[in-house]
Order: sequence, then C-alpha cells, then structure tokens
Amino acid sequence: MSGEYQASYRMSLEQPEEFWGVAAKGIDWIKQTERVLDDSRKPFYHWFAGAELNTCYNAVDRHVENGRGEQDAIIYDSPITGVIEKISYRQLLDQVSRFAGVLRANGVDKGDRVIIYMPMIPQAVVAMLACARLGAIHSVVFGGFASKELATRIDDAQPKVIVSASCGIEPSRVIAYKPLLDEAIELSTYKPAHTVIVKRPQAEAVMMEGRDVDWDTAMAAAEPADCVPVAATDPLYILYTSGTTGQPKGIVRDNGGHAVALHWSMKAVYDVEPGEVYWAASDVGWVVGHSYIVYGPLLNGNTTIVFEGKPVGTPDPGTFWRIISQHKVSVLFTAPTAFRAIKKEDPDGTYIRKYDLSGFRTLFLAGERCDPDTLNWAEEKLGVPVIDHWWQTETGWAIAANCMGIEPLAVKPGSPTCAVPGYDVRVLDERGQSVAPGEIGSISIKLPMPPGCLPTLWNADQRYIDAYLRQYPGYYLTGDAGYKDEDDYLWIMSRIDDVINVAGHRLSTGAIEEVLASHPAVAECATFGVIDQLKGELPLGLVVLKAGADIDEATLRQELVQLVRSQIGAVAAFKLVTVVHRLPKTRSGKILRGTMKKIADGQDYKVPATIDDPAILAEIREALKPLGYAPKTGKES
Repeated sequence: MSGEYQASYRMSLEQPEEFWGVAAKGIDWIKQTERVLDDSRKPFYHWFAGAELNTCYNAVDRHVENGRGEQDAIIYDSPITGVIEKISYRQLLDQVSRFAGVLRANGVDKGDRVIIYMPMIPQAVVAMLACARLGAIHSVVFGGFASKELATRIDDAQPKVIVSASCGIEPSRVIAYKPLLDEAIELSTYKPAHTVIVKRPQAEAVMMEGRDVDWDTAMAAAEPADCVPVAATDPLYILYTSGTTGQPKGIVRDNGGHAVALHWSMKAVYDVEPGEVYWAASDVGWVVGHSYIVYGPLLNGNTTIVFEGKPVGTPDPGTFWRIISQHKVSVLFTAPTAFRAIKKEDPDGTYIRKYDLSGFRTLFLAGERCDPDTLNWAEEKLGVPVIDHWWQTETGWAIAANCMGIEPLAVKPGSPTCAVPGYDVRVLDERGQSVAPGEIGSISIKLPMPPGCLPTLWNADQRYIDAYLRQYPGYYLTGDAGYKDEDDYLWIMSRIDDVINVAGHRLSTGAIEEVLASHPAVAECATFGVIDQLKGELPLGLVVLKAGADIDEATLRQELVQLVRSQIGAVAAFKLVTVVHRLPKTRSGKILRGTMKKIADGQDYKVPATIDDPAILAEIREALKPLGYAPKTGKES
C-alpha cells in the first residue's frame, strides 16, 4: 500500500494535534480550543481542551441554517407496524427543541443525567438530541432490558428523568416496557423525579400521577429550548457495557472529540457525502446506534434511517433490499450476523434480484468477526464492495477499516484491513513486547487514543485504569487477540479469553470458525474451548445449516473435522461438532460463546440480560449431551 492512506496515517501518529486540528474545522465551535491534545494528566488524555460547542447544534440547527431544512433528516421504517415516516431537518429541529423544553420543565439542566429506555422509534433520537441540546448527559439503555439490569443503571447514573415508551414490538410479540420500568424504579435505591412516556397503540401504559408524564401532552405545551454551550471535554453520554464484576461499566463519551471523530469518519471511512442516505441497521441501545444512526450521519448532514424490524421475518429475507431500493440508500452498515441470517434463509440471493439496488454503493460490516464466506457471499450477490471493519463500544468508531474516503486498499477477506488514522495499533506478547508478523498476541492501542474514544468510566477513574490500562502501561488493552501480517493488515481472531490452549498449542477459535463457515452447507457457526483431562482444552463447534441444505449430520461432521484438520492441522484436535437450529445471541447479534462454554464445562452461569431468547440455552444443553458435554453441576443464576 502507498499514497494517501499512508500519508494520512503517518501524519495522524507523528503530528496528531495538526491532524485533528484540521479535522476539527468540520465542526462549528462556540469557542476555539486552547489545546488540541491535553496530556497534562496522563493516562487521562483530553481533546480540544478549553473549546466550547453544542453537539445538537452541529447535528441539527446548523443544517437548517445552511439550507438543508427541507431535506429528510430521519426516515422511520417499521415493517413490524407498517409505518414509514419522514422527518425533515426543520421538523427535527422543532421536535428536539420542544422536547428539550419538556426536559427542562421537568428539572433537567446542564450536567444532569437522563436515561432513555426506548424502542426503535424517532422519539428515541429526539430524546438523545434534546439532552445534547441542554448539555444534559443521556444514557440509553436497550429497550426491554430486564428490570434488575435497568435498576443497576439507574443507581449508577442517577437520572433526573427517564424517557421511555409503553412498549417495544418484536415480530412475534409486544414487550410492555412500562411494567419493566416501574419495577426497575421500585428496585433502585435512587428514584428519578419523573418519567416521560411515549404511549404506543400496541400497549397501554398505566401512569403514576405526579411522576409520569405523557410525551404528546407535554410536547403540545412545551416551550422550545435553545442550545446550551458545553465544554468539549464535558460528557455527552454514558453507555453501559457489561463488566466482569457484574457491575456494568459506564463508558463516557465527551462532546468535542466525539463530534470531530464521527464527522471526520463519515467521509474518511464510509465515503458518504452530505445529503446522501446512510443506514446503520442497528439499535440506539448499542454504540453503533449512537455513532451511526444518530450522531455521525446527522453531524454530516445525511439522511439516517431508523429501522424497527429484523433482517429476516419482517416479512421476508428481502427487507434490507426493499429499504435500500425504496429509500435510495447509498451505504449500509450492519452486523455480519444479519447477513448470515439472510444467507441462511435465501442462500441463492433470490430476494436481492427483486429490487433495484443500482444506487447502493458500499456495505460495511462490524460488531463481530466477519468470516470470509459471509463476506464473499455478500460481495458476489450484491456486486458492491463489502468492507469488514473493527471497533468497540469503548472507542465509539472504527479502529481498523478500509477507509474508502481516503484510499481504498486491497481486500483480504477475514481482515478489517489496516488501522484507521489516529490509532497506533500494536500486537503485544505477555511481556508487552511487539510480536512478529503472523504471531497471535493481545491487540493494544498506544496512548493517547484518537478523539471520540472513552476518556474514562463514569465516576470510576481507577476502574478505567484497572480494566484497560494496567496490563500494558502506556497502552489501551482491547481484549481482542489477533495478529498483523507482513502488509500491516490486522486479523482479529477472537477475544483474548477465546484463545484456547490445546496440549500447549495456542489456537484461535475464530480461525476454526472461519474453516467451518467455508463449508457450503453451513450458514453460521460458533466454536469455544471445553475442558479436557488429557489436552487441557478442546475446541467444540456448533453449526447452523443453510435453508435447504441436503446433507446428513454424520457426513457433515466427518467433512467438518477433515476440513479443520487439513486447513489448521492435527494440533487443533478438532472432533467435537454438532448441528443446532440456532445459536444463542445478544439482541445486537453477538454470539454468547462464553455462556455456552460454561454450560459445557458444568459451571454456574448467569443468563445475560442482553440475550435474544433465554429458551435457546436449554436447546444448547441438549445439543451438547451427545458430545459428552452436559451441565453436571452448572445452573443458571
């Protein structure tokens, strides 16, 4: 590789203040920065110290002032309810400023916290932007989270107000949110002063007088609120992610660095121009929703899609193609899991051919490792570049990607390409030394990380150090294992915990999954290590078949074992594999390998609050029994 990417990357590491100072010109500032990078209190770095701005102004108001008022800001598409609604930037400004007035009337001021517990409806985006408008700190909790988990977040964030809805809607059921919210408030030690509830027709909400406020009634009487200046280093939001202690970690995102990084990424990474339609098929409860349903596209003047549905079953595997065609989507960003689900139901891509996708330019995948088979299938069927990229809740935007707006590089299926400018990515051994190309180690990022990454955890500076910085001083520990090849391409193989030791050989479960996924009958798969008395650990594979796959299980198992033996080697000792109907996943699509490992090893395990369907764990227990791995002592807790 050479040219623009290398020049950009080199400048970002050698002259970070100049690099991000130029990028900052894409944001409208109330007060310019005194210092682009403040490193006076290492390891706590801050970007754009002394500067002031308002994120909501940059995402909404300035586009109206600059002539984009009649452009669609949001397209709400809900195949579950049959509703499509378009909201222009001018209409969004009206709704956001009025809801900011609602929050202010209910006691919310600059620096206060607001929890947003919402389904995928436009009001969720409005609520987030209204918090940013006031300088309040929002914390979005995935709609439908269990009451106990929500209560934990209430106690940690201590919100003045909680914004919610009467229900969320899944393809086969309606989930009543209000009873979950009421129970969470009852369980929590801290009690919010008010809740604001969107009443949806699919479920009633029993309102508590004096505490609960009706969204529509409050909006009708609201006094619009103006933007409040905040420091670039002030928090914009808290997003909780699971912690190893059982106490969730509150990832903090600041206003200034976040706005600069996301605005810069829309062109540099995704190659999206203002005015184009950009769709991140995720949920506002996850970091992808924060970054690329709400803030990134709106900061860039794009039209963003709020999608309430599933890639299959609402009503068929053609939902994505219908939306791309109908709304003229240029770029789609979703999880590999979504494409595995589509591929499973429509392996020949029949539904793709039913729609005009001539305006569709690029597909980006992230959220979980993308196996080459899924990437190749998508590229072949869609006829557009398919870009695997890698990032985390903590970073807020891509660590590694093929930066289409800088210089498209050659694709290596299975790799998210190279580090994005700003990220000094190293692969370290147990002593903190860089390993040779091709050797697996702990993927780490040399400090300081670029703008937009977490500066700390909410009210937990020491926990931030302990969780991310202690193992390798001067580096952020990603928790992922992988390697760099001789061309500096990154290969993210698994979480560090998923590197298994088979008779002294360190093997990546991701590498084994890559082989299993290459079998023509396999739609998706998961591999994890299980205890073995002789070898220490053995890899165990679970596979889901494509719709219409015509192969008996015994033959399939034999072929899969031989595939792994031929492509990875006998050292993998791969012999444990079985077919399942589905894999346990979070509602964002991540496969729960750790939970399955605990089931197989007979350990006690906690049913994750984010699981899509808890009943599937019983199916997994049954599937493991013929392999000799069944929970002897393990139980749900």
